[in-house]
Amino acid sequence: MNTFTSACAGLAILAGCAGAAWAQDDTIKIGVLHSLSGTMAISETTLKDTVLMMVDQQNAKGGVLGKKIEAVVVDPASDWPLFAEKARELISVNGVDAIFGCWTSVSRKSVLPVIEELNGLLFYPVQYEGEESSKNVIYTGAAPNQQAIPAVDYMMEELGVEKWALLGTDYVYPRTTNNILDAYLKGKGVAAGDIFVNYTPFGHSDWSKIVADVVALGADGKKVGVVSTINGDANIGFYKELAAAGVSADDIPVMAFSVGEEELAGLDTANLVGHLAAWNYFESADTPENKAFIEGWHRFTGDDKRVTNDPMEATMIGFNAWVAAVEKAGSTDTDKVLDAIVGVEVPNLTGGTAKVLPNHHLTKPVLIGEIREDGQFDIVSQTPEVPGDAWTDFLPESAKLDSDWPGKQCGMWNTETNACVQVKSNY
Repeated sequence: MNTFTSACAGLAILAGCAGAAWAQDDTIKIGVLHSLSGTMAISETTLKDTVLMMVDQQNAKGGVLGKKIEAVVVDPASDWPLFAEKARELISVNGVDAIFGCWTSVSRKSVLPVIEELNGLLFYPVQYEGEESSKNVIYTGAAPNQQAIPAVDYMMEELGVEKWALLGTDYVYPRTTNNILDAYLKGKGVAAGDIFVNYTPFGHSDWSKIVADVVALGADGKKVGVVSTINGDANIGFYKELAAAGVSADDIPVMAFSVGEEELAGLDTANLVGHLAAWNYFESADTPENKAFIEGWHRFTGDDKRVTNDPMEATMIGFNAWVAAVEKAGSTDTDKVLDAIVGVEVPNLTGGTAKVLPNHHLTKPVLIGEIREDGQFDIVSQTPEVPGDAWTDFLPESAKLDSDWPGKQCGMWNTETNACVQVKSNY
């Protein structure tokens, strides 16, 4: 700003500077913080394109507050510390008013201190482990009670699963989710010896021993099920090894929390038919809203074969909620937008409505889908909208916590002591 002011000091260039200032004031910038390279590019590149589509569509409607929206795209390259650097750059250098980004929880955890320090605004579009509620984040993906818990209930009640293999990538989301599921399963009477937990690094490729261990789990004749929190391109090797081992969905059903249409597009799905995924949206949802979204996506990308998926819907919901809150507030100021966004309702793509809750989570339906040969899902179960719970009821230290930003200005309100407690680390 100082450089601009000094450059405009001379009367001879006053008219030119006035024009530059008008052009700058006529644009609202948002940041796009998704990996376009590295192990997570397989999932995140599509979300970058989704934000650009939403910006394009909103600008065609006249933008927001009478101004055009400009997307500033950066590539944190699946490098978790780089996410924090890029977030700081987006806010401090590029001057964005909101950031749409992150996929893994470790990337979100990296960004969180920066967003809070600079009073930025992050819309996080992917299912996650919960156990968090930041003033500066709107969580548009599923919390565990909107994905993990209902998925396990389905496997137990509909498929008769008795023994559990909890397989995840080694970072905060799988570990915390599996801690919650471990406690939940034991509360349901599952013995500790009937729960097998394994973690592998990002990009892990040799799945032969792990798949063999899972198969061996059913040697006593009990029905085994896999709950997968494997992320990124490691899924390719995992499903290939399942097929190579002759494991079908009838033998050992896999319920995935991070595999959707985008990931299946790169796999031979012939041997995966019947395996499952739990999300809040599938491309196969038969609604007018979804049909219009898919048509808009194909038109924007120029590719009728580009699939849609759950984090895309969450991105769309987050973007539309931000637009609604900005227009309601009459400003892009973070605090004013946050005051306005709680209670905002926008349509989802499955025929219902997403409402932003006081804990900065959303209401979302829970869908279970079976993989089809064409890489799409048959929706076999769908619930009404479920309010997202920031703090799980199945871990004792979390069950007593509540989150209420507009009311108590607290993300960790202890309902026993009636006090706001300090933020804890989830690492």
